[in-house]
Amino acid sequence: MSSAIHAERLARVRAELSRRGLDGFVVPISDEHMSEYVGDYAQRMAWLTGFGGSAGTAAVLPEKAAVFVDGRYTVQVRDQVDGTLFDYVGVPQSSVAEWLGVNVSAGQKVGYDPWLHSIDWARGLAKALAAKGAALVAVTPNPLDAAWDDQPAPSDAVVTVHDAALAGQGAVEKREIIADWLKANGLDTTVMTALDSIAWTFNIRGTDVSHTPVGLSFALLHADATADLFIAPEKLTDAVRAHLGNSVRIHDRTAFEAALADLAGKKVAVDPDRAVAAIFTVLEAAGAKIARHRDPAVLPKAIKNDAELSGTRAAHVRDGAAVSRFLKWMEEVAPEGGLDELGAAAKLREFREESGVLRDLSFDTISAAGPNGALPHYKVDETTNRAIETGTLYLVDSGGQYADGTTDITRTIAIGTPTAEMRRRFTQVLKGHIALATARFPKGTRGSQLDILARQYLWADGVDYAHGTGHGVGSYLAVHEGPQRIAKPAGGQAGTEEPLHAGMILSNEPGYYKAGAFGIRIENLVVVTPVRIAGAEEDMLGFETITFAPIAQNLVDVSLLSAAEADWLDAYHAAVLEQLGAGMAGEERDWLEAACAPLDRAPAALAA
Repeated sequence: MSSAIHAERLARVRAELSRRGLDGFVVPISDEHMSEYVGDYAQRMAWLTGFGGSAGTAAVLPEKAAVFVDGRYTVQVRDQVDGTLFDYVGVPQSSVAEWLGVNVSAGQKVGYDPWLHSIDWARGLAKALAAKGAALVAVTPNPLDAAWDDQPAPSDAVVTVHDAALAGQGAVEKREIIADWLKANGLDTTVMTALDSIAWTFNIRGTDVSHTPVGLSFALLHADATADLFIAPEKLTDAVRAHLGNSVRIHDRTAFEAALADLAGKKVAVDPDRAVAAIFTVLEAAGAKIARHRDPAVLPKAIKNDAELSGTRAAHVRDGAAVSRFLKWMEEVAPEGGLDELGAAAKLREFREESGVLRDLSFDTISAAGPNGALPHYKVDETTNRAIETGTLYLVDSGGQYADGTTDITRTIAIGTPTAEMRRRFTQVLKGHIALATARFPKGTRGSQLDILARQYLWADGVDYAHGTGHGVGSYLAVHEGPQRIAKPAGGQAGTEEPLHAGMILSNEPGYYKAGAFGIRIENLVVVTPVRIAGAEEDMLGFETITFAPIAQNLVDVSLLSAAEADWLDAYHAAVLEQLGAGMAGEERDWLEAACAPLDRAPAALAA
């Protein structure tokens, strides 16, 4: 899209702000539910700036504007956003508050939409602006919506019932668990705004947001185990209404704010990390007694039951077969030339769709060739699409949404003969992956305590990777699910200090990225499981790997592996063959057997 279009949009927004008596406005990538992925109607930052990433913020003043992104999007933002219109600001090195603190003047008013930001963010920015004699002003309706004349409407797609056989627990039982929690904490009601929490609690799914099967809604759950669900009535079929039952009162989504105002005198639990500032403001004005608590669905949603684990294991076998067929195809087609990143991503989706049960991708496929692989969260489009050339590495990070589970897998392959540097870095990443996959740790261990296991071999060479090692994954829900996370403790990242519980699903995805050259990542999903150790004096946990697809053996420098690491890789490939082999025949079976053959340990002695 041309710079002229975004210049004209920026001018229209400034005119609208002036009309409302505002000197500035903050534009996040967010919706009323603080979602990671948002519907088209909420893509205000993309409309204004052209930025297509999934995390970022823009700020507009009369004479200046800026976009704020973290290190994942440093290159992408410069490709997509006109630097003559917007300053590029990196976070966490700087922040919206710091930039505005430098650029606002006393007496100016900066607006924000209280339905798109957290209460703590709003209070922090208000304090920073007050120090300059400026003010932060809550503004509704959003002024960008007035300037955006062809803004899409929110999705009106119907929601569906999530089968109790797959959920492993009925919606009534889930509400009763939350009601017991409310009573134990002396609370009357909890406000639920996170779309995946609502989907999990009520055992419903939807298609309102790309890649995450949720429906746009709010909910109030009460200590008597009844609930109020706020959702567009046309989204509910008779089957869904029957499933919800008489104890769930249905209201239009637009009635949510008024319902909050009716909670005067009630003790109400609100999650400050998931509920927007407007909810706190309305409750405070109504005289409700607000108690800050984490959304009570978050932890039980993260700890999968037996039915959910059985389903996700089946989904991973199905998905692993599709990925393996893709890897075979890539090995045959890519060296011939003529293939690009978009074509490879499309072909991988075809293989997944052949199962007949793919509901969606779990995120936009990261299909990255050569130097694009060095961008951990690269998103291919027509302008960035790169040919997949011989002599390079190709990184593909992808996943599928199936009714029985959500998948996420990364494989890195060599197109042609890899260099010694590529093999060394790949093997260091593999060693870190194995160290985490085989970890044993006491109950109560946090993700931050395990992160170093995956980085140690890269650190020994003075290199690292600038992303977390593992995120939680939902059960036919969000591919990035809290509260658990494996990452460095620095930076206050949520989830790194969350104890790991048996039943949680996480990714194991160390990587290495050489700017302008190549990227490497090896990602499998794992389940936290109890581990019995003879003579153990602690309750111990470990990881069960549930992702099955070959890891490129021609990228492994065997001389860098210990015997135990080589044994792990051989055992993993034996498991891949066992899980996937029955569903493959002929040339596919032959290829899988070759890809899963034991390591050739002859070229060099294993590391001590």
